[in-house]
Amino acid sequence: MFITEIFKSIQGEGTRAGLPCIFVRLTGCNLRCTWCDTSYALHGGTKMAVADVAARVDELAGRSPDMPGSAAVVPLVELTGGEPLLQEEIYPLAEQLLASDYTVMIETSGERFIGRLPREVIKIVDVKCPDSGEPGTFEMRNLAELGKNDEVKFVLSTRSDYQFASEFTTLHNLPQVVKQVLFSPVFEGPEGKWPGLEPRQLVEWMLADGLPVRLGLQLHKFVWDPATKGV
Repeated sequence: MFITEIFKSIQGEGTRAGLPCIFVRLTGCNLRCTWCDTSYALHGGTKMAVADVAARVDELAGRSPDMPGSAAVVPLVELTGGEPLLQEEIYPLAEQLLASDYTVMIETSGERFIGRLPREVIKIVDVKCPDSGEPGTFEMRNLAELGKNDEVKFVLSTRSDYQFASEFTTLHNLPQVVKQVLFSPVFEGPEGKWPGLEPRQLVEWMLADGLPVRLGLQLHKFVWDPATKGV
């Protein structure tokens, strides 16, 4: 499989935000979102065997061979990208990490079918909004695969994105389907490459409409410079 980076940081988003986490960032993505903040992962990468990726995770997590991942210094692992579901090796990697007793998450664009993943993997599934540049790419079969441990995320850059996300959330009764629905405002791009959405504005919309969703802020971009890689 092709890997852009494997690193230890804090989880920046979702219901586990702030927790130490090992990230495995796979290379490659078939979408081109206007506000993509990991474009460096679109190409290149280092070819690694599944066993070598798992061994690097063990090293960073502080797990010895006779120790369950749940007892490691860092028991949480996220598979991300790029788009991790583009590479077939993601499935044996997820299974191996689960077998080692890690808590395993995957963040995916929502364009790929998630039904082949083990049920124990926590799915963080995006639904692309109109101003992402990739509207209409969500794989609707994924709705039937989501469960109470999973999360759905909308990245919002405009009022029209918010309206789309609100309608989609209500239409598909997402708060009753998944653990959490996340509304995440776009963080302004490096050197102003794209505009951000002011979090306060998004909060005002959410409160005015009484939506049962959670504001998602990318914590790592407050801890480090937003353009920093490997965090």
